[in-house]
Amino acid sequence: VLVDRGLAPTRSSARALIMAGKVRLANQSECKAGTLVNVDTSIEVIQLPRFVSRGGDKLAAAINKSGINVTGRTCLDIGASTGGFTDALLQTGASTVISVDVGYGQFSWELRQDDRVFVLERTNARYLTIDDLPTSLNTPPTILVIDVAFISASKVLPAVGRVCAPACDAIVLVKPQFESSPDRIG
Repeated sequence: VLVDRGLAPTRSSARALIMAGKVRLANQSECKAGTLVNVDTSIEVIQLPRFVSRGGDKLAAAINKSGINVTGRTCLDIGASTGGFTDALLQTGASTVISVDVGYGQFSWELRQDDRVFVLERTNARYLTIDDLPTSLNTPPTILVIDVAFISASKVLPAVGRVCAPACDAIVLVKPQFESSPDRIG
């Protein structure tokens, strides 16, 4: 019902809002995902998420803590998935974001429609070249953000380093299970 009424973009985000206690049914906040609701029941979302996914919150915090100025810059988002990092970059002033992911069909429809975003799906960042980037770009990316799943970020750095500007700022989400040897995780 939340998706049908335009209060949440996806069923999973609707479920997350409900579980976080952010949804009220007929002025009561106690409800569960899957609760049957009459079509005329009033539904209110107390607080909508700021970004299309939780990744946006993570990156916004990293940008704030690092002091990197995103305003007016071209950014490269590796491991874009649903677009949380892309969303955070746009909301902090990026002029352009190239969003790269090996998967497809996951990226936010809303962000996909934004003229500042170039989506490169089914693209393995380990093999990214300058020829893969939009020809309309006047400058190479000066900010790089990485949140890759199931591989080490170090596997994509050589390729993405070749397409970014020489003095590129980078924020890389480090996942110990992919960055360290098994004996160092615990």
